[in-house]
Amino acid sequence: MYINGTWIETQKKITIKNPATLETYQEVYAGDGSHVQKAIEAAEKAFSTWSVLPAIERAQYLEKVAAKLLEKKEVLAKTITSEMGKAITNARYEVDSTSSFFKWFAEEARRTYGETIPSTKPNKRLMEIKQPVGIVAAITPWNFPLSMGARKLAPALAAGCTVILRPSNASPSSAIELFKIFEECEFPPGIVNLVIGSAKEVTDPLLVSPKVRKVSFTGSTEVGKELVRKSADTLKRVSMELGGHAPYIVFEDADLDLAVEGAITIKFGCAGQQCTSANRIYVHNNIHDEFIAKYAKRIQQLKVGNGIDDSCEVGPLINEAAIQKVQEHVEDAVNLGATLVAGGKQLKEGPYTNGYFYQPTLLTDVDERMKISYEETFGPVAPVFRFESDEEVIEKANHAQYGLAAYFFTNDLSRAYKVMEKLEFGIVGINDPYPFAVEGSFGGFKESGLGREGGHGIDEYMESKFVSIALR
Repeated sequence: MYINGTWIETQKKITIKNPATLETYQEVYAGDGSHVQKAIEAAEKAFSTWSVLPAIERAQYLEKVAAKLLEKKEVLAKTITSEMGKAITNARYEVDSTSSFFKWFAEEARRTYGETIPSTKPNKRLMEIKQPVGIVAAITPWNFPLSMGARKLAPALAAGCTVILRPSNASPSSAIELFKIFEECEFPPGIVNLVIGSAKEVTDPLLVSPKVRKVSFTGSTEVGKELVRKSADTLKRVSMELGGHAPYIVFEDADLDLAVEGAITIKFGCAGQQCTSANRIYVHNNIHDEFIAKYAKRIQQLKVGNGIDDSCEVGPLINEAAIQKVQEHVEDAVNLGATLVAGGKQLKEGPYTNGYFYQPTLLTDVDERMKISYEETFGPVAPVFRFESDEEVIEKANHAQYGLAAYFFTNDLSRAYKVMEKLEFGIVGINDPYPFAVEGSFGGFKESGLGREGGHGIDEYMESKFVSIALR
């Protein structure tokens, strides 16, 4: 752990295993409430100087981090892959994304504009200014262990906040490498703090402390709701990037090859273990069979393996519980009438003997009775539904609970606008299976979250202060 500019060792350790081999990758020190309190004290002291540092000087620190991340790209990518399993090509992209967040928010640090407001009184001058919210608790998931930290830390630091990061116990090694970079870039003590440990011992003290003014979390909707409840007594500002159940719609006029490749990209990237993964693929009845033939062929060509192999396209799942959930969803669908076109089994032999590998899977004849139609699978399973009309598919796509990301493919401009406006999702990709950019906002509708990250996300870490000056 890293508190007040010092690396901390404890008597307690967490063992991190590579999900592709089940071999121990690393052991990391874990803390408790006493470490959280020390981190809060350090962050509180550092806030008094960091928050008043000129924005251009804060930006220079972030620029250094962005550059250092790219210098260490291969080491960082291997760390990501070794601790959570994703294909090394995906991990390299994550490092690039991480660097881009620090670069973007270094530039945004100088653009936290207030405004001058015309007064109705001749002897008054009105203005609104923006100031950093204070100490931020950032809680990140295991599936994007480097970039999710950056998406929270970069805007918080740019705004003038100090931060305490609690990474997932399943993949804390990437966060440790990021904090080594902070140290190399000579961040003053207390600006950034890293505390690793259980939710009860680390997260709960952050949520109840009145000194922590903001909580930013990425994870499941269920956990997000619990964090909001626990932080309510101190009325903290919260940003919640939560679960999703993304629809992927292929209209009859779509470029079919483009739609097939897109469905490979957004379904099987990170082995389907991302909240923006396509969970429900809707294909118009007139092109359904042709789409399935092309899609099945591409799925069967995907190479499953240890993510560290450059030729690997689909790595392992994170743990045994993930395997069991995927298998449960597949079996439930098949038992209720779905057709298993490809995959459908855990891989256990040969190079897959010791890892959590599951075949890329394709299901057809899926309907709304099946768990996979309403629960987030978080695995490499593509369920395909048929539809006849635009109205029908829009109604089905607008999931009652989730509203994070949605995708659709069409060459009809009028349809593109109409469908985009009717989809109840925070992110929409039109003929684009990966509509994510640091310049754009990231967040969901309904139970998929509160607030936005990326884009103008620095505003989430600032308070607005109205000032009225009476002239004499």
